[in-house]
Amino acid sequence: MALGIGGWRFRPHWWWLAFALAGAIAFIALGNWQLRRAEGRHALAAAHQAALKAPPVTLPGRPIDASAYALRRVSVRGTFVAARTVYLDNRLRQGRVGYAVVTPMRIEGSALHVVVLRGWVAAGRSRDDLPRVSTPAGVLRIEGIALAGIPQRYEPKGARPEGQRWQNLSIDRLRAATGLALQPVMIEQRSETNDGLSRDWPQRGSGAEKNENYALQWYSLAALAVILWLVLSFRRDAHSS
Repeated sequence: MALGIGGWRFRPHWWWLAFALAGAIAFIALGNWQLRRAEGRHALAAAHQAALKAPPVTLPGRPIDASAYALRRVSVRGTFVAARTVYLDNRLRQGRVGYAVVTPMRIEGSALHVVVLRGWVAAGRSRDDLPRVSTPAGVLRIEGIALAGIPQRYEPKGARPEGQRWQNLSIDRLRAATGLALQPVMIEQRSETNDGLSRDWPQRGSGAEKNENYALQWYSLAALAVILWLVLSFRRDAHSS
């Protein structure tokens, strides 16, 4: 006997059930994926905060394994190679357009260099002219967070950087452009060198809340698929008065 409520009877179309279950499974899988991304970002944020509070380790002048230093607070002594400075375009800070300034540093007593993300500078009125940034001379000691890489922006396939204004930066790309021997990590500079650059770096791993909200939306759609199947499975009994 079919389940009935008033003049309505539960007479499901089982092929609709298959669609509803397939949709619910897909939506749940997408929700789980977003939760995994949120968990990864929470872990990255926790590691970043721990690195900021930890005492620095010295980056040596010999080749290193990137995994042993990534997301650790490090210090290094060396000399900036000012002629190889790169300006990463379209970097925003508080709604202002500017550049992330990147300069390789030759490690003291070594032929190796390390890429230093020195800070941010606002763009000038003319996009044709890069802002003037002073680069400290002589041997310096800087501290910062070692990174295996930084997020990449969209650029056309096969695009190559020209001059000092680049859209994206990777260690391999800078190595190919300069011929410098580079360590496999970058340093997000945190110490002061009186160069006028802002070092208000974004929090690593931020955005987990957005992923959690997306997960909730996917789970809601999964529930909606089942509810719609249930609602559409009730049909008016032709024999009810």
